[in-house]
Amino acid sequence: MCPTHSPLLNGISFVRWVLATAFACVSAYSPLTTFAADLPEPAAVEVSFDSDVRPILERSCLSCHGAEKQRSGFRLDQRSSALKGGELGVAIVPGKSAESPLIRMVAGLESGLEMPPKGDPLTPEEIGKLRRWIDDGAHWPSDSTGGEETDPTDWWSLKPLSLPAVPRVADTQIDWVRTPVDAFVLSRLNEAGLKPSPEADRRTLIRRVYFDLIGLPPTPEVVDEFVKDTDPLAYEHLVNRLLESPQYGERWARHWLDLVHFAESHGHDQDRPRENAWPYRDYVINALNADKPYARFIEEQIAADALYPDQLELTPALGLLAGGPWDESTLASIREDSIDRQIGRYIDRDDIVTTVMSTFTSSTTHCARCHDHKFDPIPQADYYALQAVFAGVEKADKLYDADPTVQSRRQNLTLREKSLAARDKAHLASLWTDETRAAFIEWVETLRASEQAWTVLTPLETRSANGATLELKSDQSVLATGERPDTDVYTVTTMLPPGDWVALRLEVLTDDSLPAKGPGRADNGNLHLCEMHIESSAGGTNATFTPVTVEQASADFNQADWGIVKAIDGDAATAWGIHPEEGKPHIAIFEFKTPFTAGDESLIRVTLDQLHGRKHTIGRFRLSVTQQATASRAVPGNMARVASKPANDRTPAEVDDLEFHFWKDLTSRELSALPEPLRVYAGTCDFVAKDGHVPFGKPREVKVLRRGEITQPVADAVPGALSCVRDLPPRFSLDTLDQEAPRRAALAKWISDPKNPLTWRSIVNRVWMHHFGVGLVDTPSDFGRMGSLPSHPELLDWLAVDFHDKGGSLKQLHRTLLLSSTYRQSTQHNPMAAAIDVGNRLLWRGHRHRLDAEMVKDSLLFINGRLDPTMGGPSVKQFVMTPGISVTPTLDYKSFNLDDPANSRRSIYRFLFRTMPDPFMDTLDCPAGDQLVPVRSESVTSLQALALLNNPFVIRQCEHLATRITSTPELATQSINALYHLALQRLPSEDERNKLAAYAAEHGLANACRLVINSNEFLFVE
Repeated sequence: MCPTHSPLLNGISFVRWVLATAFACVSAYSPLTTFAADLPEPAAVEVSFDSDVRPILERSCLSCHGAEKQRSGFRLDQRSSALKGGELGVAIVPGKSAESPLIRMVAGLESGLEMPPKGDPLTPEEIGKLRRWIDDGAHWPSDSTGGEETDPTDWWSLKPLSLPAVPRVADTQIDWVRTPVDAFVLSRLNEAGLKPSPEADRRTLIRRVYFDLIGLPPTPEVVDEFVKDTDPLAYEHLVNRLLESPQYGERWARHWLDLVHFAESHGHDQDRPRENAWPYRDYVINALNADKPYARFIEEQIAADALYPDQLELTPALGLLAGGPWDESTLASIREDSIDRQIGRYIDRDDIVTTVMSTFTSSTTHCARCHDHKFDPIPQADYYALQAVFAGVEKADKLYDADPTVQSRRQNLTLREKSLAARDKAHLASLWTDETRAAFIEWVETLRASEQAWTVLTPLETRSANGATLELKSDQSVLATGERPDTDVYTVTTMLPPGDWVALRLEVLTDDSLPAKGPGRADNGNLHLCEMHIESSAGGTNATFTPVTVEQASADFNQADWGIVKAIDGDAATAWGIHPEEGKPHIAIFEFKTPFTAGDESLIRVTLDQLHGRKHTIGRFRLSVTQQATASRAVPGNMARVASKPANDRTPAEVDDLEFHFWKDLTSRELSALPEPLRVYAGTCDFVAKDGHVPFGKPREVKVLRRGEITQPVADAVPGALSCVRDLPPRFSLDTLDQEAPRRAALAKWISDPKNPLTWRSIVNRVWMHHFGVGLVDTPSDFGRMGSLPSHPELLDWLAVDFHDKGGSLKQLHRTLLLSSTYRQSTQHNPMAAAIDVGNRLLWRGHRHRLDAEMVKDSLLFINGRLDPTMGGPSVKQFVMTPGISVTPTLDYKSFNLDDPANSRRSIYRFLFRTMPDPFMDTLDCPAGDQLVPVRSESVTSLQALALLNNPFVIRQCEHLATRITSTPELATQSINALYHLALQRLPSEDERNKLAAYAAEHGLANACRLVINSNEFLFVE
């Protein structure tokens, strides 16, 4: 029956009709087991729902038959629904896979009903797993997605933390247990029938802990001393010394910066450098060295300004929020009201949300951007609640003062500036005191004297290059009339009175004949002065003119990015701009580098280049000169002339203007007297405007977007966090939504709350990973259902609770791990143990890992004695940078001087470019900062071997190492011994010594150094 003609199919889709027909046909067929021979065999071994069945359902079935959609009223994410079936009949028959219509559909045995309808079909192995699962009863474990009465928050990482009991250890094993860590590990080893490995030898142990804690090798002397030390607590003392070393912060900051994808350029198509990103890096180093409590460490990076407003030195912590890429072309270069700009903001906030939640809670919250999370209990509303938290955050340079007194003073003056911009008379009236009134009177007298110090010049000759008529007025000003060319060059020649002249003043004046009264000739009264050229002649009109050097320029008005300095920068593409201010004159003053001495016939020639087009030429102007340096400061418009009037002759409007400009000038001078503010590239609502990127001043509106589409808003987003953390409120109670900082403060407190199990499990797992090579959860940024289960869940919880209860001390956590027998094991291979646990997840031996890129580079500098220990400060650019075609510069790593002092700084201080990483470091798996990197790649490739043999940096450092050995008398006589001692912290065997000595004799000691540097022993930590 065709569905379009059936009265019984009212409202039922064609697909439902097909399914109904198929189910009816299947149900009518007796017996269905007749078709079992056509199906793949059930899996021979028992299957796990979590690891075998659930991934198949999630990939191929739940998009149409899950929580979001239930085609035919059928869903496969709940046992009760799956067994009951939809409105079309039963699809699963527990215990009878061959009689289950679901199996025939996924096997492709029902023509027109092959499932899934799109995407790859199930493999025979996958169908076999589903058959075995159904034959065994089609059970959903209670802790898995889709359980019968499953609470979606009933997942290991979301369960409240409690302190597990430390396992009891047999008397015969008690000596191996140094910390509770060992008891948990030993318990699992015993269950698997495994034994721990012997303790590593002392040389191996000291190298391991040195690289783990400070990222550098020990010196041969330190190794020898430790090996010989008979103190039973020698290792404990060693760990404590390294934790107190400032190099500890430098090493562990690198791990953190990987995690938050910190780099110092924007990325994307306009990869502009961020010259002020480095203070965040220094903040992380200092915080780790100070062992800042982890809860406080979290709070400062999300909301230092909101939670600790009096501790301004913490401002760089906000660099976390701006650590990731930023799309300048979308967020600054296109129109503010464009839809692309709106999309760009959502994408940029997504980066912040992803960084914060992945880093601190190991959750994949960002997966709920377009729909409810497919696997974890994170609805789309939670994701946009977090977007709303950061609705006022932009990535830009933030100004701050480390001194609270200076900061307070600057804030008050900035507030006064805003009142002046708004002409807030009530606020200005409140500022008057006897002291400021006296200062005003003095200021007026200064203006009067300043005006009298200026000598107005009478032009002898005026010329317009492009046809304008330049008319001399009675007040010696020049008015442009007639032709109004797009561009023009005015040249004025005038006689200078005798004397020593120090500055020239250009007044651009208004006139009723000009568009909008001027002072420019553009339709809106605007003007552009591209370049001001001044020349002088001491011998009359026939003499040669020579340039007069202008040292600096000032103006009473500077439009953003169009300041007066643009008129003396030698670049005709830039200009001093006056935007439309109807009826308002302006002044610019040009100070000479050295005074010009004029005789009886001295001339001065002034050329005004106006080359920007669109008729932005000067409408009316006047020139003056002065001999008094104190007069060489631009004062507002015609205020000097107003000040020169008797007080009784000033109109009320002139008095108001005079007082207004007094406060404007005073505020400017007081701000200029303050120390230059510090800058950090950070996440902030208050930042330095640049081009089209300007502060909005308050949180922007954030909507929950259906399918993530900007054109499909569903509801207003309310600031909050995750609803799956049962003991914490999912939405924040805020006094006002007009301020953005309280939103971040609420989230910071939510994340750092002792009742947040994700936070505390996440950080101890990350620290564990860096010491043992793999986390107790080997997906350190995903504690959800698509991540891994903990290998030692009780140990993970014990560490999390212990870490929190002891104040969140990372250094104490390091001690707990490093002092354990588990950490001290040798890496010796055991075939029998490997057959049981090939991945060493049960920790029956120590972990062997390759030095990362920074450790390789820093170790080379360290062993040849050239590593610069200087800490902090601006990052060093170990490349030659030249301007590119767009804002992205061109980097040349090859041409950088290998012996430049910048090349000896520790790698944590390298300037990191996202789109143009250092090729040497890139080869050694150093991330570029474009993605969050919870776990670095640890590849071993032929390219790495070639780089370690042939890279110019390596060759040069090996030359320095050879020079160090040969130039040191006590080393030169035993050069091969010295090389092994410095590079590998041991002496060579006789065979090694003889072979390498023969090689060095033929090819030189520097080349012998390259061989040792390329050895596994140098590149791997046992």
